[in-house]
Amino acid sequence: MFVNTKNYMLLYTPILNIINKNNMKKFYFFIVISLFSVTVFAQQDAQFTQNMFTNMAINPGYAGISKQICLNTLYRQQWTGFTDTYIDKTSGETKTHKGAPQTILLTVDAPIRALHGGIGLNVYSDKLGFENNIGVKLAYSFHLNIAIGTLGIGLQAGFLNKTIDFSKFNPLDADDPILTNNTGKQNLFLTDMAFGVFYNIPGKAYVGLSSNQLIQSKMKKLDSSDSRLKRHYYLTGGYHWTLPNNPDWELSPYVLIKTDFASAQYDITAMCKWRNMIWAGVSYRVQDAVGIIIGAYPLNQPSMSPALQNLRIGYSYDITTSALGKDKRSSGTHEIMLGYCFKIEVKKNVTKYINTRFL
Repeated sequence: MFVNTKNYMLLYTPILNIINKNNMKKFYFFIVISLFSVTVFAQQDAQFTQNMFTNMAINPGYAGISKQICLNTLYRQQWTGFTDTYIDKTSGETKTHKGAPQTILLTVDAPIRALHGGIGLNVYSDKLGFENNIGVKLAYSFHLNIAIGTLGIGLQAGFLNKTIDFSKFNPLDADDPILTNNTGKQNLFLTDMAFGVFYNIPGKAYVGLSSNQLIQSKMKKLDSSDSRLKRHYYLTGGYHWTLPNNPDWELSPYVLIKTDFASAQYDITAMCKWRNMIWAGVSYRVQDAVGIIIGAYPLNQPSMSPALQNLRIGYSYDITTSALGKDKRSSGTHEIMLGYCFKIEVKKNVTKYINTRFL
């Protein structure tokens, strides 16, 4: 069983702080191998610093909630500079592998009036070490107008193709049954379900609760293991406050909590926006990173076509505060966001009837 260590590293931060730098690589690999013994595969979804723009990726209830057709894409290069070594079993040479997590995400969602809700699509590629994940998720959200906002109740079906290259592992225990019974590349095709609710007050606030990997699919192809995907839960919220004495400025706090009830991760963000054109903020991921976020609607100008004014771009840089950063194995994380929303307005034909009787 191969474990995505992006979040599990949090559990070992106090220990890593006392490990000698020269033994860091061995201990890091030991963490990964030691987790092979558990029966649940702790695959966390990829994380993003600009998570306020990726609600569709974690909550199917969000689909179509903005009443617009929205496309968002993010590219994240985590732990820049992180490398690991392995022994080539064919040549016996020691080689270097760029094992830093790398994620590409594309989300599309749209309201569908005939369905009384909205639909959404997530496509992503997540690379970590000798593991590569490619996933597709389809979502539907039923919308209810409640008070001054809209409640989305969503269900999602997902498909995950997982590839693990066991030929590049350099085990501490040569008799490890997982590594001796699995050789070369192993491809796994898994299904997934997710459920979520999302309540949105346009331009004011939102809150969402969701869970993915509901069916906890078993990875039957991995010999000598009873590994499964593990269920995860997400709680997210945001608030937009326009300064009463200066309406050009808007302050927005955001919170994202992720947990599998064995461990939890907290993202806290504060952003400031000016005239709905540019924004900047700071994000803190507990025991992991401090992020700096900037973004803009570069074409939001009166001279520009209204169709182009909703194009937005964003960038964030994470300063790694965990042991990986302190030992200078990571020089930070880069993330680029590009998004665009638009509406399709259907014009109604107005017909007139003239009768001479009413002249």
